[in-house]
Amino acid sequence: MSDIQYEKPLESVDTGIPGLTVVELPVHGDSRGWFKENWQREKMAGGLGLPDRRWVQNNISYNLKAGATRGIHAEPWDKFVSVATGSVFGAWVDLRAGSPAFGKVYTCVLDPSRAIYVPRGVGNSYQALEDGTAYTYLVDAHWSAELKKTYTFVNLADPDLAIDWPIPLGEAELSEADKRHPLLRDVAPMEPKRTLVTGCNGQLGRAVRAAAGERGLMGFDYCDIDTFDMSDPAAYAGVDWSLYGTVINCGAYTAVDRAETPEGRVLAWKANATGPALLSKVCAERGITLVHVSSDYVFDGTREVHDEDEPLSPLSVYGQSKAAGDLAVSTCPSHYILRSSWVIGDGNNFVRTMARLSDRCADPGDALSEVTVVDDQVGRLTFTGDMADAILHLLGYRDGSPLPLAPAPCGTYDLTSSGDPASWADIARRVFDLRNGNGSAVKPVTTDEYYASAEGPVAPRPRWSTLDLAKVEETGFTPQVWTDSLEHYMESAL
Repeated sequence: MSDIQYEKPLESVDTGIPGLTVVELPVHGDSRGWFKENWQREKMAGGLGLPDRRWVQNNISYNLKAGATRGIHAEPWDKFVSVATGSVFGAWVDLRAGSPAFGKVYTCVLDPSRAIYVPRGVGNSYQALEDGTAYTYLVDAHWSAELKKTYTFVNLADPDLAIDWPIPLGEAELSEADKRHPLLRDVAPMEPKRTLVTGCNGQLGRAVRAAAGERGLMGFDYCDIDTFDMSDPAAYAGVDWSLYGTVINCGAYTAVDRAETPEGRVLAWKANATGPALLSKVCAERGITLVHVSSDYVFDGTREVHDEDEPLSPLSVYGQSKAAGDLAVSTCPSHYILRSSWVIGDGNNFVRTMARLSDRCADPGDALSEVTVVDDQVGRLTFTGDMADAILHLLGYRDGSPLPLAPAPCGTYDLTSSGDPASWADIARRVFDLRNGNGSAVKPVTTDEYYASAEGPVAPRPRWSTLDLAKVEETGFTPQVWTDSLEHYMESAL
């Protein structure tokens, strides 16, 4: 038995292959033997930042004699490999299509005090260094003969890999199949699992499509309610969910005042609560990561700044339906909820409306001379380009990689533009000034004054909508300042 190093601190070690992570495990030993926590979700996913996978199968490989060698196989699932007894020499090769580290090799020895997290598409091979070696591995998909057909292999003896096997392969025990695997130059790389974007025709959906296209991201599919109604249980049978590793839900019902009507209430709850609940269920069952976009309307606006841990307290039907969707999505083990406010993108929105009104006020032939805008609701704009970039950042698309190689910890994140909070009237003045230099045409009024003559139902609004950006900034994402984004938007989109 190899000498085990006891009482090491739990820590992760970078391997140079994105996502492939060595984990040093604390092992507690005495004269009776030893004990370790082989997988501990809170410490490893929460503390070390390993992906929080939905482990569905636990396998054990027993090796009778030293020299038993297996691999190199790249499989269509993530796995967590840890030695139970003995020790193994491991060799891992990145075989993922589009990976910047394709063909890169990492090797080390695993014993009971060292484990490794192996992402989908990274080839792995293990050579037993002692008689009676056994290692165990968790996987996030059930093995099947059909899935085995999607494996990718590379030859253990490929001179381009230059793996220095402790026991020469000529003296090792190998399967005939492993001896016949192709050289790296002939390998068919493993394609990533696909990403499904729902609500692709809305402002955010179009921004996600644009961002994915600009970055050359692989495997993105797009749908809207005309081809997939996420609130219809029967629609789910028409989607091959085995293809997907991620769903980005950009679909929502956003007619805040109309949601207060009997018809609108039904539509809001279907799109904002029932649909996300059904998506969350199928994603949880299949180990799919679900990204969902929420709103400041889940809060009552009594706090000047809202962080992710504030209790839900929606005032309106729209806010209630969005809060229900948040709760449903949070039951999916691998999820991201992004809360936004005052969304601006490619479509009808506040900035476009103000630009048109500024033009009218600047036209001597138009009778409109001033515009009333609410001055007692305060927050920040969220530009859909920023939101799309944040979604891709959290999923792990960083440093120009077409693959999601470094995902942020799952959970809820506030995401708006940065900068000083402002009222709707403040933003309107800036739009008017940028458009025609006529910000003085904006007349500030209270919310009650603005809606005093409204004919239909008016949804209650949060007074304070500013969201705390500290958590998303800790992941390395820096939201753009809203005043800068507004200038760019008006120059490029209007």
